Amino acid sequence: MSQIDKIPSLPEVHRTVSVPTNGSFWKKMLAYAGPGYLVSVGYMDPGNWATDLAGGAKFGYSLLSIILLSNLMAILLQALCVKLGVATGRDLAQACRDNFSKPVSFGLWVLCEIAISACDLAELVGSAIALQLLFNIPLAVGVCITALDVFVILFLQNKGFRYIEALVITIISVVGACFIAELIFAKPDLGGVLGGFIPQVEVVRNPEALYIAIGILGATVMPHNLYLHSSIVQTRNWEDIPEKKREAIKFGTIDSTIALSLALFINSAILILAAAVFHFSGKQDVAEIQDAYKLLSPMLGVAPASAIFAIALLASGQNSTLTATMAGQIVMEGFLHIRMKPWLRRLLTRLVAIVPALLTIIWFGEGSTTSMLILSQVILSLQLSFAVIPLIMFTSDRQLMGEFVNPTWLKVLACTVATIIVGLNGWLLIQTFSGWLNPS
Repeated sequence: MSQIDKIPSLPEVHRTVSVPTNGSFWKKMLAYAGPGYLVSVGYMDPGNWATDLAGGAKFGYSLLSIILLSNLMAILLQALCVKLGVATGRDLAQACRDNFSKPVSFGLWVLCEIAISACDLAELVGSAIALQLLFNIPLAVGVCITALDVFVILFLQNKGFRYIEALVITIISVVGACFIAELIFAKPDLGGVLGGFIPQVEVVRNPEALYIAIGILGATVMPHNLYLHSSIVQTRNWEDIPEKKREAIKFGTIDSTIALSLALFINSAILILAAAVFHFSGKQDVAEIQDAYKLLSPMLGVAPASAIFAIALLASGQNSTLTATMAGQIVMEGFLHIRMKPWLRRLLTRLVAIVPALLTIIWFGEGSTTSMLILSQVILSLQLSFAVIPLIMFTSDRQLMGEFVNPTWLKVLACTVATIIVGLNGWLLIQTFSGWLNPS
């Protein structure tokens, strides 16, 4: 391995967060807490809102079990990311470059860049919709305003990685508080909600419910999160010995599991809100974010309900752009060894998303935003298997992982999850393209 190959991912923050060698469980947990929350924002970004809203409005609480299943799969995959990053000192992009041929690595990089741009598209469209709902700003103008977040990222990265984590956790708290308020206003049936987390045969029997369920599964696991997590877990400065690596894996996994549990709450809250407000009042055709915003306050009889909903959307979109920026930097450095200033990388990524968004809004009108959100999720689904499969391959390779290799039971479980994700995403893509080619 050459000297350039030994350069760690995100070198400006690599091993910059100290962890105690001794101390209580909670003191160590606090030191390791953070990366999981950066990852979790990808599981509650605006791209998930449409499927959650449609699922709740159309089928009540019955698809909550699908959100739970998706989250359990995500917890497993992110735990594998922690293991890869800690055990090997390489992130997923670097591991692909180390173990695959140059043409394969380059192809994976291209696919990942497309996925990051698609994710960024969903985030900026979601943020622009929120700005329009809150301040009546035209969507095209709102799309341009969202590019200004580059300055926030530049400022925080100069301050230190803990500042980025603190901002992300604060914004997640805002989103969570907004939905706690919304659920208090909506007064959902607790028994119905708990029953919704139990898998129901009707979901499989009803083709429309199955389609939305697969859409929820397909939109949940974000491919760029796998690259991101395997890198940012290395911001912690543990001792490079097996005992401390094992400890870092344990606390990193706990961190991501807790953070993804918060993402489960927020995704579930969107669906529960839609079910409680729209499904049981006859408004089962509500599927768009703008429609939900207009109807929430009058149907709940609470004036701030719609504004709180839009604030949560804006916070969700802005939070996701922070992590997409770092993911872009990680994959470019990992696959190509190209170093680029974070603010420049952010501008380039945002421009790739802004141009198609502006052209679509100008050409097809502001009503095209939902189609753009759906398209972004389709693109992400196309790329997902190209990140999941290498991750499972590497963490199951004893030569690469040593004593931290996946045990047999975990290999079987991970391969089962991968098969489900790849199969369902493939089915979703076939159905989506069939719908586009043969519109009813």
